[in-house]
Amino acid sequence: MKIEMININELIPYHNNPRHNEGAIRYVAESIREFGFKVPIVVDKDNVIVTGHTRLEASKLLGLETVPVIRANDLTVEQVKAYRLADNKVSEFAEWDEEKLEAEMNGINLDMQQFGFPELMNEIDPPENPYTDRIEAPFYEPTGEEVYLSDLYDSEKRDVLVNEVTRSDIPEDVKEFLIRAAERHTVFNYKKIAEYYSNADEEIQELMEKSALVVIDFDDAIKNGYVKLSEGLQGLVEEDEI
Repeated sequence: MKIEMININELIPYHNNPRHNEGAIRYVAESIREFGFKVPIVVDKDNVIVTGHTRLEASKLLGLETVPVIRANDLTVEQVKAYRLADNKVSEFAEWDEEKLEAEMNGINLDMQQFGFPELMNEIDPPENPYTDRIEAPFYEPTGEEVYLSDLYDSEKRDVLVNEVTRSDIPEDVKEFLIRAAERHTVFNYKKIAEYYSNADEEIQELMEKSALVVIDFDDAIKNGYVKLSEGLQGLVEEDEI
């Protein structure tokens, strides 16, 4: 078995990959960061990925330029397609022995949640803020797309309302209040905002964070009042207080 190191730009994702791997990318990235790239990506003779799409995306997230690959030159086209499916499917039939898993994890000081494992109920100290830890943080990877400020928001409804308030005969102090309230109708495109943020200079990024246009740290966001507990999380709080 020969392992090659090739540039990630030479790898070609399979166009009909039937697996949705977005949710696993950050966990795989943490695994590679902690333990190194121990499982090579499998490719065919044309550098099309047979297995390892998640590892490729994790490598991009980590900023790696080269990755280890193994070529499946011994497989026919039909076998490649079958192996691509089988490699993902067979793992679904394995189950954890919870008692042995807990025994193994109790001997590890690393935070295994970074690799997708749930927090154990005992033996491991609970986090200081268990409610923020249950938040599934939205993850956005910059694409390099050029965006403009006008792409970041839609103020059409806000502008119409402000114009209507301005032309009204109501008292000036009420006008001022309603104009401020009209800002609630500005719709932000947070995907575009994240892209703009990724290309902005440090001062602009800091101000965007303070404006809660992007959330980098959920603990700080909640502390500063930018993020509120959802009804579901509020219910968890109330249950714990009973």
